[in-house]
Amino acid sequence: MSINNGFAVEVERETANTRRLISKLEDQHLDWRPHAKSMTTGELVGHVIDLHNWVNQALVLEDFNLATNFVPSKPKTIQEAIEDLDSSYSKNIDVINSLTDEDWQKLWTMRFGDYVISELPRVDAFRHIIYNHLIHHRGQLSVYLRMMDIPVPGLYGPSADDTMTA
Repeated sequence: MSINNGFAVEVERETANTRRLISKLEDQHLDWRPHAKSMTTGELVGHVIDLHNWVNQALVLEDFNLATNFVPSKPKTIQEAIEDLDSSYSKNIDVINSLTDEDWQKLWTMRFGDYVISELPRVDAFRHIIYNHLIHHRGQLSVYLRMMDIPVPGLYGPSADDTMTA
């Protein structure tokens, strides 16, 4: 399996997992936060969607500057969040399919202004900067659901809320 095919499968599955989780929320949950230092549910949902969007917005650049190339999402409704997620999916697949093995090995930089946060090959940026970060925050979102007593869907297998029959 090529790098592109492997990442395309991952984008498909992780987008579906994010959609499954976000679709459990309702608009009134967006302002909830578990602690004063925590993001609201809406901010966290926006951040998770931003990370999905980074495939088609950040990964295509050789030098991604958070100060100039990024405006955080602030979904006002769950429907808006799901539409943003869905609209990014085909763009993400197109970007992945457009990259050559050589493109995946090229140095990719993430910075804020002049401060360099990370420099690594694009293939590592996809995994470590975008997708591991995405999965971490989506896990955080699943805890938010649990704390709000919203059934948590299984993402990689059944959750404690899934009914299993033999």
